[in-house]
Amino acid sequence: MKKSKIKQISILILALLLVSCKNNTISENEENSDKLQGTISISGAFALYPMTVRWAEEFKKLHPDVRIDISAGGAGKGMTDALSEMVDLGMFSREVCEEEVEKGAWKIALTKDAVLPTINSKNPFLKDLKRKGMSRQEFIDVYITEKIKNWGELVGNNDKKINNYTRSDACGAAGTWGKYLGGDQESLIGIGVFGDPGMADAIKKDILGVGYNNVVYIYDINSKIKYEGLEVIPIDINENDTIDEEENVYNTLNDITIAIKDGKYPSPPARDLYFVSQGKPEKEIVIEFIKWILTEGQKYVKESGYVQLSEEKIKSELDKICN
Repeated sequence: MKKSKIKQISILILALLLVSCKNNTISENEENSDKLQGTISISGAFALYPMTVRWAEEFKKLHPDVRIDISAGGAGKGMTDALSEMVDLGMFSREVCEEEVEKGAWKIALTKDAVLPTINSKNPFLKDLKRKGMSRQEFIDVYITEKIKNWGELVGNNDKKINNYTRSDACGAAGTWGKYLGGDQESLIGIGVFGDPGMADAIKKDILGVGYNNVVYIYDINSKIKYEGLEVIPIDINENDTIDEEENVYNTLNDITIAIKDGKYPSPPARDLYFVSQGKPEKEIVIEFIKWILTEGQKYVKESGYVQLSEEKIKSELDKICN
């Protein structure tokens, strides 16, 4: 009963905040449905692309005179396009750096996801890897120092070479994975492949490969299980050479999203996902789209395989777009 009352109060606070905005969020009634028109252009991170497409589809049902053009090309492209004002919004999947802020980058968080280490489901050492996992240091020694080059150095006696893959495009997934390992995208050693779909395909085709992918490119949002050919290497967070019950969070999409939300999966490689722009947006339809995402649009987050922001975070982000 107490939980229910707290939730009701939180929802009321968000509603009051939204009403205080200069441009009230447009509701679903017919009176307002024809007031918005124009085009919103968006490019950038593969991580946020499926979620943005879903938001755009639902928003256009309410506002059929609004056109939303979306293209994926990596977080680097999203930032470049936004700063040059080639697009209204860039999809961005890592923290905005000081240099980007100095160039005028404005950001707003919309949802959360994570980067997970991936492996071929037919890898001959998968059973042992799922039992013991890999520690952060072991990932560092595969991806940065190259002290570990063979699977035998991780799981018993063999001389099978580890084929590590990284991203060739400037992207948030690589930046976030690099940050988790104490470096950046340029620190990561491996065969370069373009985009999240490219990384997933490379791992599916190489039984000795290791890579990293955003959650929605590993799990099917309908079945909630991993795509055929892909598995996740569990991270041995407490480094006891065993995947304990609280570390075993990869079986289904629901399991990993709950782990991200509850902080059981480390951050990084969990992270917020953003829209960025050259300064705070001024176009009415862009502002309304962002406000809708942070309110009514949040109901599509979980079913799309992402993690909702906390109520406190949503309030602070609404403050940024409303004031």
